[in-house]
Formats: sequence, structure tokens, C-alpha cells
Amino acid sequence: MPHILIFGLGYSAGRLADRLRADGWSVTATRRTADANSIAFGDREAVVSAIAAASHILSSVPPTDGSDPVLDTYGDALKRAPAQWFGYLSSTGVYGDTGGAWVDESAPIGSGRRKARTEADLAWQALRGDVRVFRLPGIYGPGRSVLDRIRQDKARRIDLPDQIFSRVHVDDIAQGVICGFDGPAGVYNLSDDQPAPHNDVVTYGCALLGVEPPPLQTMDEAGLSEMARGFYSENRRVANGKAKRLLNWMPAYPDYRTGLRVIAAG
Repeated sequence: MPHILIFGLGYSAGRLADRLRADGWSVTATRRTADANSIAFGDREAVVSAIAAASHILSSVPPTDGSDPVLDTYGDALKRAPAQWFGYLSSTGVYGDTGGAWVDESAPIGSGRRKARTEADLAWQALRGDVRVFRLPGIYGPGRSVLDRIRQDKARRIDLPDQIFSRVHVDDIAQGVICGFDGPAGVYNLSDDQPAPHNDVVTYGCALLGVEPPPLQTMDEAGLSEMARGFYSENRRVANGKAKRLLNWMPAYPDYRTGLRVIAAG
């Protein structure tokens, strides 16, 4: 029976874990605090034992305080691990701002605001030669989409007409990782086929829910946080051709309209 160890059972990794369990996999996961489905990240004996027992190892833990806590704590054990497959969920934020141009895995990284993420991305690539790094854009899915923000009156339309972003449905992330089990090591962008302005997504979500879209606002009028302002400071289209070619991955939700329609109907 294949056995995966997942560091960090968050939204995306949790969706993957559910899928693998349904397919007959044994899944061990870490959280800050242990529960019925996980072991505590700080329980070194339990984690090192899980590393030694796993056939597949995936980290979805983002950098903390400027460094990668998984590599800082368990890097030596991971280098020696007998697992046949290693993966890391990274971010397309490592590409920085491209002025709306397309970007693929051959592009340089580290010019944007995600310095710690870039360093973690590179550190996982350097850990050993069989690591797959999956770079993810804006993640959405059931319970975490623009539809939820509209219902909560938290959706905003910002007056930046040329701003373009890529996104990916959480189930397409799970499928991309699963396709990566049989694909070559390397870096892969997992994104949908249609980058689009955030305002278009909000407007379409409002149409699905039968409500009026919020008015256009400047960032100051919207009272955006520094994190949100950082989001709008970058503008890029993320290409997914490498994952399609080498992993035989195809997004089930190739654009935000498809994904939001299914979520709204669910």
C-alpha cells in the first residue's frame, strides 16, 4: 500500500489527503497540534519514524519567519529518507511582477516580494534530485472562493483595469500532484488556462448569486491591508504547458467560470 507523509494538512493538502485515502492510500500528516488525523509537527520521534516509513513525502508548509520550518527541523532526515517521491507546494509569487506577461518555469525567480518563499522553493529543489516543486497561483474551491467573499460582503473591485492574475481550483492541485507521482522530477506550474482580472471574477460571481457587483474603488478607498496591496502590486499570466506535457495533467476547471459554476451549484 502506498503511504504518503504530508507536512501541513491545510486546505490544498487536506483535499489531496481525502482523495488519496479514498483511493486506498495510507496517509500520515503533521499539524502544529496532533489530532485524530495527524501527528504533531514537533513530535520528533513520531515524525522521523513517519519519514522512514513513507513511500511519498509532500510538504505544503510555507516559510515562517523567513525560513522553511520543515527543512530546518527535518532536512537531514529527509535527505536520508528511503521514500521514492518528494514534493513541495510552492507559489507562483516567486516570479514577481512580469507586467502582465506570460511566465513559465524557465523564468528567473526571486525578484518579487516572496523572498522567503523563493529561498524555500530553491532549497527544496536542492534537497535531493527527485523533488517535484509545484508552483501555485491563487487557490480557490468549495468554501474558499469569491462566492464566499461576496456572501460575506467582503468582495472588492479595485480600479486597476490592466491587472491580470492566474488561479487554480483546489481539486486541480490534487490531480496535479497525483499526476506528478509518475512524472519526472522538476518544477511545475499548476494553473488554469485563463488568467483574468480579479474584477472579472467578482463580477461573474455576483452574477451567479444574483447580486449587484460592488463599486469600483481605489486601494485607499477599499482600505486594503498591506498583504492585499502586495497582491495587487504584481501582474502576471502563468503558463501551465510543462505540467500538461510532462505530467499528462489537464485542469478539470480550465477557467474561473467553470469552477465557480460548479461551486455555486454544489
